[in-house]
Amino acid sequence: MAKWTAFPYGDEYAYDAAALKKHWARLHAGDAEPLPKDDKVLAAWALFHAGEFQKAYDAGLKAGGGGVTVANKAQSIYANYLEKSEKTKLAMFLEVAERAEAQQQAEPKNANAYYWQAYALGRYSQGISVTKALAQGLGGKVKNALETAIKLAPKHADAHIALGSFHAEVIDKVGKLLGKTQGADTAIGLKMYQTALKLNPTSAIAMIEYANGLVMLEGDKKMKEAEKLYADAAAFEAMDAMERLDVEMAKEELED
Repeated sequence: MAKWTAFPYGDEYAYDAAALKKHWARLHAGDAEPLPKDDKVLAAWALFHAGEFQKAYDAGLKAGGGGVTVANKAQSIYANYLEKSEKTKLAMFLEVAERAEAQQQAEPKNANAYYWQAYALGRYSQGISVTKALAQGLGGKVKNALETAIKLAPKHADAHIALGSFHAEVIDKVGKLLGKTQGADTAIGLKMYQTALKLNPTSAIAMIEYANGLVMLEGDKKMKEAEKLYADAAAFEAMDAMERLDVEMAKEELED
């Protein structure tokens, strides 16, 4: 495998096992991932939080079991934020979706097996165009996987964000009437974002996605509210590499 682009913000997010356990609840407030019992899986997570995404991916796959979730998250976050080649990015998302689907067979009650399938297919859909993805039947797959993740882990804030974004993206691209045929609804979308922020009130990505969703679902009249959400996200103090990438993205949006 080609060498992945390095995390560009240094090594300030290094956690040893004790520190990672101590901050686990805060670091995983978004994905509701339980603290692993396997030390190898915990070590793979430490690499992920430090921004060593390729090493986390390798270590996660090697550890197996819960390590597959680390590999899926590391590859997804890396592809979304740091991979320069659009072709490689899309291939990475498809790989994550396939691996997560296989994980569902092995662990049918693992919420993140469904979440990472949905996340990867959602980002892939944005890459090829949402309209094209809906024609390929990917919308239903994303929606079902997210609803399953929430059923298995009702406090999974990130799954609520992603489901809100599903409703917003579909309505934004095909309109409210056609959106209904895909199961997309403005009120449900807004409720998902709001629930996510209640579950994880300090999440920069929840603020960013809610801001985007507000504008998609309610138009320019929500621009001021969206800008405030972006400003809050940009001022957020990141605790790991992924959060730092979210904060930097919010800063860039505010500058545009």
